[in-house]
Amino acid sequence: MTRLRVPEDDVPAFTAAAGVLLTALAARPGHRDGELGRCADDPGLWALVTRWDGVGAYRRALSAAEVKIAGAPVWVHALDEPGVYLPL
Repeated sequence: MTRLRVPEDDVPAFTAAAGVLLTALAARPGHRDGELGRCADDPGLWALVTRWDGVGAYRRALSAAEVKIAGAPVWVHALDEPGVYLPL
């Protein structure tokens, strides 16, 4: 999970870029699903949630060149906090 803070003026470009990123991530081995959501209580706050077969698949996906390129315009909005959570 990655939480992001997006100024209202940047929302159209951000949502388009997030769609490109989700497509790039979906092509990587071990990807299960992913979605983008906007906070109901704070419209400037967004969450990008992806699910993977394991943390290794997630980390390998992030190292792929096409994911780095697609992710740059999205991750510039990311909050500096942990983004990997393991199920109990």
